[in-house]
Amino acid sequence: MRMRRQATLASLAAELGVSRTTVSNAYNRPDQLSPELRRRVLETARRLGYPGPDPVARSLRTRKAGAVGLLLTENLSYAFRDPAAIGVLEGLALACEDAGVGLHLVPASPGRDDVAAVHRAGVDGFVVYSVPDDDPHLAAVLARPVPTVIIDQPQVDGLDRVGPDDASAITKLAEHLVGLGHRQVGVLCMRLARDRNDDFASLERQRTAHFHVQRTRLEALATAFGKAGVDWATVPVVERFDHTVDEGASAARQLLGAYPQVTALICTSDILALGALAEAERRGLRVPADLTVTGFDGIAEAERLGLTTVHQPVLEKGRAAGKLLLASGDHVNPRVITLDTDLRIGTTSAPPRTMEEHWFGP
Repeated sequence: MRMRRQATLASLAAELGVSRTTVSNAYNRPDQLSPELRRRVLETARRLGYPGPDPVARSLRTRKAGAVGLLLTENLSYAFRDPAAIGVLEGLALACEDAGVGLHLVPASPGRDDVAAVHRAGVDGFVVYSVPDDDPHLAAVLARPVPTVIIDQPQVDGLDRVGPDDASAITKLAEHLVGLGHRQVGVLCMRLARDRNDDFASLERQRTAHFHVQRTRLEALATAFGKAGVDWATVPVVERFDHTVDEGASAARQLLGAYPQVTALICTSDILALGALAEAERRGLRVPADLTVTGFDGIAEAERLGLTTVHQPVLEKGRAAGKLLLASGDHVNPRVITLDTDLRIGTTSAPPRTMEEHWFGP
């Protein structure tokens, strides 16, 4: 069977009796043509099998890829599974839609040092979403001569960044718990470094954490409870590498098994808090009568369950980062957008049980 040779921009222009620029404008600058001429160009292109201008050749000519790269050091599925990540991704996608550019996800699985995906990414700039300060993929991004915006972490001198005031936000949460009378508390936190530690986190590990958002939240909690007379060295902190509800449940199981006197679990994310609530139910604990549980993020499921949590505008976080990147231009000083947070008191926090109200969980 004989195959017809694919039409080219030149052959299409010859067929129509117009210049190659006219054909190119039909695809790239339609405002330069009359609606009738553009319709005739596109219909003839379909008839002849012309697929449109080669995007690779165009990017080489213009030195623009027409896409924004999103770097997240998680497996690709995380961006579509974690509710907070979904919100950030949606906000960034909205900013890209408004600017007429694409979005290129550049996943970097935890524990992998291969940065080839960063080098191969054909993008005009990067949004880096919540990575540790020693991540090799971050170093690879910073080596590229393109603008970069950070969401949440790390803090890099000279780079634009978007995120909440984590210290202030979690301090308000701590003050709420202190005001209720809680002094025997425990913490479930997300990973503190690139190495896996599904266990209690020492004071040294907390102090040297490479994820500065988690480090900042723990430092702020230590300060707030220290003012209430609580020695932070006595507060158990359990770390989980994977950010899932099941891991939150296992972390709560580990902490409560070792410290049954704890009256409140402070979780540095809503996902971990949802797991803690599941473990409390498994143990037959009443929330909040026997155990107070709090979170951070304000995802929809947390709101549905009435979780006491810090709400942050994750969609706006992604949109703001995209706008910063796409309007990078020339600026002398790095731009920092600090997003407002809101402490939402739900039904999972209450004064601690008294000594007369012992509970007998397994």
